[in-house]
Amino acid sequence: MLADYDTHAYIECMQYSLRGVAPELDEALRARARAEGKSLNAVALEALAEGAGLGESAVVRRDLSDVAGTWRRDKAVEKALSDQDRIDEALWK
Repeated sequence: MLADYDTHAYIECMQYSLRGVAPELDEALRARARAEGKSLNAVALEALAEGAGLGESAVVRRDLSDVAGTWRRDKAVEKALSDQDRIDEALWK
């Protein structure tokens, strides 16, 4: 078993190798690093922490289940939406 100081040293410099990083994610992380003037490593660690709910500020996520299925038909709203579907032929010439 490792001594406490050995364990601490190991944890302090924990290494990960990530494979299969999607090009979109790579691009987003690199853009964020450039914009914030930080290293790719620092930005990736921040993103991992945020994703795990360990970021500086808690990210509040909603699934909208509290509003799903609560739509009530309203004649005025239905008319306004219907009016938006109408094509003004004069504008398309």
